[in-house]
Amino acid sequence: MSKRLPGKVALVTGAGQGVGRGIAIALAKEGASVAIVGRTLEKCQAVAKEIQELGSEAIAVQCDVGERSQVQAAISATVARLGGLDILVNNAQSAVQRPLLDITDDDVETCIRSGALATFFAMQLAHPHLVAMGGGSIVNLGSQTAIRGNRTFGAYAMAKEAIRGLSRVAAREWGPDGIRVNVVVPSATSPAAEAFREANPERFQRQLNQIPLRRMGDPEADIGRAVAALVSDDMSYVTGETIMLTGGGD
Repeated sequence: MSKRLPGKVALVTGAGQGVGRGIAIALAKEGASVAIVGRTLEKCQAVAKEIQELGSEAIAVQCDVGERSQVQAAISATVARLGGLDILVNNAQSAVQRPLLDITDDDVETCIRSGALATFFAMQLAHPHLVAMGGGSIVNLGSQTAIRGNRTFGAYAMAKEAIRGLSRVAAREWGPDGIRVNVVVPSATSPAAEAFREANPERFQRQLNQIPLRRMGDPEADIGRAVAALVSDDMSYVTGETIMLTGGGD
């Protein structure tokens, strides 16, 4: 079968582990060259090596996505080393869990800067490069916890719902530039999910029982492949949407 993304260049933030890693590998398997961007260079290098062993091109870039200058450097490195930018996936996000009355200004700053602001920085800085390639696709990550309004996720929910609002505006403003902007909301295994399962096996099982498919998504097979399809020409008429990748869960 022919690959969906031959010759495309993608940048994925938070790609050193979990869902970000799964998305990066899925994009590479569809033919894209991928910039693996994250705070821990060693993790990014390990994922880049995985992709290279698959026969695809990948680079590792260390970056704190909450700092505009570092996001600019990561995008510039991607364009210089991989030849352009067609796909941007904003996956990185720090989380803080506390009841609303215990949330501090620093908690909110952490979530907003690593999530909503980081996404804004990357989108704004990537725009001219996407236009230069004749258009492109941006995928931002939302969260079930924000859509549901889960307890203790107030600061995180603020950031994630800001990202969804930003994405809808960008889809309208940048559609004439040939740029599609969508949000995916994943329910998938991750280091945090694995730690929760180990610490709270009964609660974890109860959560699984609420998912119609009775399992968490696989970062590559379920989330990554869906993102690869979304950024491909197969879904070229989809923009401004929130795609729920949650196994049928609310």
